Amino acid sequence: MPDFKNPQQEPGAEKRLLLVFVLTFVVLIIFQPLLKKYMPQPPAPPAQKQPVAEQQSAAPPAIAASVPVATAPAAVASKQAAAETETVIENDLYRITFTNRGAQVKSWILKKFDNETQNGRQDLVNPAAAQKFGYPLSLWTYDETLRNKVSSALYVASNEGQLTAPATISFEYADQDLVVRKTFRFDHTYVLNVETSVVYKGSEIFAAPAWPAGFGDQATPAAYAAARIDYHNDASTDKTALVFPNFVLRLPIKGISSGNTLHGPFEWAGTGDQYFTAIFIPDDPGSAALITLRNAMEIEQKPGFNPIGSNAKDANVELLGAAVGSLRGATTERMYVGPKEISVLDTVPIPTIKGDNPDLRGIVDFGWWGFLSRPLFLWLKWTYNHIVPNWGWAIVIQTFIITIALLPLRITQMKSMLKMQRVAPQIKNIQEKYKKYTLRDPRKAAMNEEISALYKKEGVNPAGGCLPMLIQFPFLIAYYRMLGVALELRHAHWLWISDLSSADWVLPILMVVSMVVMQRMTPQAGMDPAQQKMLTVMMPLMMGFIFFRLAAGLNLYYTESNLISIAQQAVMNRTKLGREMREMMEKRARKKEK
Repeated sequence: MPDFKNPQQEPGAEKRLLLVFVLTFVVLIIFQPLLKKYMPQPPAPPAQKQPVAEQQSAAPPAIAASVPVATAPAAVASKQAAAETETVIENDLYRITFTNRGAQVKSWILKKFDNETQNGRQDLVNPAAAQKFGYPLSLWTYDETLRNKVSSALYVASNEGQLTAPATISFEYADQDLVVRKTFRFDHTYVLNVETSVVYKGSEIFAAPAWPAGFGDQATPAAYAAARIDYHNDASTDKTALVFPNFVLRLPIKGISSGNTLHGPFEWAGTGDQYFTAIFIPDDPGSAALITLRNAMEIEQKPGFNPIGSNAKDANVELLGAAVGSLRGATTERMYVGPKEISVLDTVPIPTIKGDNPDLRGIVDFGWWGFLSRPLFLWLKWTYNHIVPNWGWAIVIQTFIITIALLPLRITQMKSMLKMQRVAPQIKNIQEKYKKYTLRDPRKAAMNEEISALYKKEGVNPAGGCLPMLIQFPFLIAYYRMLGVALELRHAHWLWISDLSSADWVLPILMVVSMVVMQRMTPQAGMDPAQQKMLTVMMPLMMGFIFFRLAAGLNLYYTESNLISIAQQAVMNRTKLGREMREMMEKRARKKEK
């Protein structure tokens, strides 16, 4: 196809082929006299005259004796099924339904995961998208006509009906020009072995096994937007991976063009969404190529997902897919199709190239703070397994422990803010004294010296209020990221919440109320009371707007943190320093009213 560059078509191949033909012709012309002189000549024809017709009939044998005739290739036996049939592969983890039309998957049900849009198990096949853009384990070729043919032909299946893993199933198709073979081997895990080969007009061509059309759990525009294409290659060839050895390259939707070829080596590559993934693990990483697939599709919007002021019933979404195969012809690889569950991904062995992680743990995107997010998740999971078998209460326990552990930093922050508030009037007087001097005036430096001396006298650290916040910030981001990718919170119940990974309207409201109370209780260093009142309202409303559509687990963490902080602030306000600061703020407020 002209739209996609075939890696098998190397630049300059046509010129080299033309040069070979020219040189061959020149060699034949040069050696023609030598052949006549030294090679044995055919016997001379008899002297008697023969009819012209007999002379013409005698000529072909003489020519055949001197020039060998190319023999036609042996005819390929046609192999195709008469009707469409289905084969089911099943174990404790999944139930996969193959069709011999295209030798591809119609249904890939995960038994341990429910579907939020249907009363049943989660099917990883997106039926609407697969019907338009291809079913899982179809073959992707650069020739669109050939691609459609191998995906619609009726293959001969080695088995039909019901099979229990471990099992092997093969599909074969052959006609005059095309020979296709697919073999799939299944065991008791989410990993399967894939072997494919396509011979077209006597030549083995690139045909990559594909997962072309997203996943069945994508039901909203936000779910489609969470799709990514991930891959991990040789760290020595990637500058970023040299700094971060476990770095995984993630291609968001906007950075993907359909039909683009990415060359290996690839330790693994594939596509996924928030909770599920389809990853190809080539046996020969050096010859692997990744084809990125991207298509547009319309889906019906649910109530509550329409844009404000829009009456549109459908939404345009971007659909991602991936195909991974060997550029050298036949493809042999493993494939992981299943949940982004850390305990499972850690058990999938990967042949590493440069000593990276020998498993698929990098598929779960904990972000830049992964060194904190992953331990936090493992701790949360331990709490769920050993203390309380409920993810909501596990979050409550972990949040309480984290907030209490950070209490010394919060106390330091509060003390610093209170002390800053006490010296704020003196600092303002010093600034008024030097107000007449410009910033370039040398006498302006005296102002900073006086302020520093005041800080030293009163024992105030200007950065004391900021450093504790900076220390807490990584924990907040890490916890946010951890809860955002934790598959275990999907459809997890807690009190009135049916799904901790989905949005909830009660917790965001409680979070806003708790933030308002906390802001009103916390003295702001050097801040005017009017400004503090505005901050007390505007910041909680802004945070409520941001968190309203986020996961309920995140809102639970943030709300509980606020409630514990309110209790801590109440205790701080009853200390000697706290009472002093409250009196100062009330005095400033009365003075301003006059």
